[in-house]
Amino acid sequence: MGRTGSTIPRAVHVRIGGRVQGVGFRFFALRSAETHGVTGWVRNLEDGGVEVRVEGTPETVDAFLASLRGGPRMSRVEEFDARELEATGAFRGFEVRY
Repeated sequence: MGRTGSTIPRAVHVRIGGRVQGVGFRFFALRSAETHGVTGWVRNLEDGGVEVRVEGTPETVDAFLASLRGGPRMSRVEEFDARELEATGAFRGFEVRY
């Protein structure tokens, strides 16, 4: 990972479980991504979880992930499995996928 102030891109794939569907989690993630200036996507999974792919600087990704760990008010994050990926730079924004 990069140093403080690093512009080296970081990419993370996250699988989030718990009470994360039906509570506005995807739109919470969208607003948080816009706030933190990261790119990628979020979508619901058939097993009741949420999947996220995010790219940005190490600092913006860390801040975004921290917000996801808390989730929206009615959510309850019980699982948070994050793994590092190679950044592609392919995303121009952050989107909710269906």
